[in-house]
Amino acid sequence: MVKVVVIGSSSMDLVVTSSKRPGAGETVIGESFKTVPGGKGANQAVAAARLGAEVYMIGCVGGDHYGKAMIKNFHDHGVITKYVETIAEMESGTAHIILAEGDNSIVVVKGANDAVIPAYVQRAKPIIQQADIVLIQQEIPEETVEYTADVCKELGVPLLLNPAPARPISENVIEKATFITPNEHEAALLFMEVSQEAALKKYPEKVFITEGAQGVRYFNGEQEVIIPSYQVEAVDTTGAGDTFNAAFAIALAEGKTIEGSLRFANRAASLSVTKFGAQGGMPSRKEVEETL
Repeated sequence: MVKVVVIGSSSMDLVVTSSKRPGAGETVIGESFKTVPGGKGANQAVAAARLGAEVYMIGCVGGDHYGKAMIKNFHDHGVITKYVETIAEMESGTAHIILAEGDNSIVVVKGANDAVIPAYVQRAKPIIQQADIVLIQQEIPEETVEYTADVCKELGVPLLLNPAPARPISENVIEKATFITPNEHEAALLFMEVSQEAALKKYPEKVFITEGAQGVRYFNGEQEVIIPSYQVEAVDTTGAGDTFNAAFAIALAEGKTIEGSLRFANRAASLSVTKFGAQGGMPSRKEVEETL
């Protein structure tokens, strides 16, 4: 069993489903409303636990009902919360999600996730040192991502950076991360000075651009390769990217090839969109392997 450390956000997702996405100034009648645990860090931690890893979460929740519910959700899924802090004076992070027209629109309010500062990561260095791989995203402060990149490089632990939501990243982080998994929009922001083709060639088997239903694009040292996705009927695409990153990290940590790891991750992500909620459709290891 591989040991995975996830450093990132925990949020409560407030999800509205509608047949139509409202435009500016427009009101539409929705179909349903649900409250479900989410946040990119928490999603990746839960996905990794369902896929059979030993998972430690490093993050913060608020001292409110949502915070308690998120801690319980971690425990229910077997995620170890020794390094999850409750910030009594802060509200938990929330994500306000509209599911409409076959896709999602999301507004994130970071709340206690802004308290995931380098000091928390520093206290968790003993478990980071034992990790087979570390995952991090960008719903936490920029300086924490910088510090984590330095720590992982110092300890010789592979770091997978999922640069979402999109924001500029320093050259230091890009160089020290082992794997970087932007979508097309995030890649355009990360590598503004060069073309996508040039960026992939500059970072062979390091930068993997996810293209949704089209698959994942990377440069293998000789040529650009696309590993196709699996076609399914999507119910809710929220959390598909988080499932992909968790599965990709686990497969890499287990010693699978890059191509094999991407196929495993694509299969897990495709299964995740067939049910409601960021975490609701995240598959078990058995489900992924039976359908590969």
